[in-house]
Amino acid sequence: MKDDRLPAAAALGALLALGLAVGGGLVGRAIYRVKATERYVTVRGLSEREVPANLAMWTMTFGVAGDDLGQVQSALEGATGKIAAFLKGKGFDEKEFSVSSPRVNDFEAQGIRGQDRPLHRYAAESTVTLRSEKVDLVRATMASAGELVRSGVALRNDYGSSPRFLYTALESIKPPMIVEATKDARRAAEQFASDSGSHVGAIRKAQQGYFAIEDRDEFSPEVKKVRVVTTVEYFLED
Repeated sequence: MKDDRLPAAAALGALLALGLAVGGGLVGRAIYRVKATERYVTVRGLSEREVPANLAMWTMTFGVAGDDLGQVQSALEGATGKIAAFLKGKGFDEKEFSVSSPRVNDFEAQGIRGQDRPLHRYAAESTVTLRSEKVDLVRATMASAGELVRSGVALRNDYGSSPRFLYTALESIKPPMIVEATKDARRAAEQFASDSGSHVGAIRKAQQGYFAIEDRDEFSPEVKKVRVVTTVEYFLED
């Protein structure tokens, strides 16, 4: 007796095979299209600006020495008063500078005696820190620091007393600099696309770099160079 199910099974198998073949072709076309959209180029865009510092910090450390602690304290207060008067006379407000607590060394209490002991028993120092947005005035005042020395204030010239110039208005220039860096990246992508016979499409991925602020050079720390680099991936189209 013949099994009528065999022709039906064969027909079903043929249809299944045909379906797989057609489906496989469609999948292949889909993969091709996906691969085609993965053509992209990665470029970097740069934006740089020179800006003037808008905040200056000047630290003035000074010291006195003596064998009477009370006299040392009085001399330290006198030097502090001279610096305060000097800064006010140059045009700064009291709110723009602050005075640190005095630091006193008692060499005898430290057990330093004999030839190793300094000339005086006590040595005290204090610091006046000027923090002002009047950058040009700060620079001019620093050039007049000799007036303090002539008045008897023993300013110390060490690393901590070096002036610092800062730029704190980064948020105001961030948006236009990002636009500039993105445009620069687009120009680079268009050049690459032109050389490869393609066209630049939409942005695939973008990454904003860190903003760097540094001195323009070692001789003009009051002028800052702001720099940002963006990394952008663009699709390439035929």
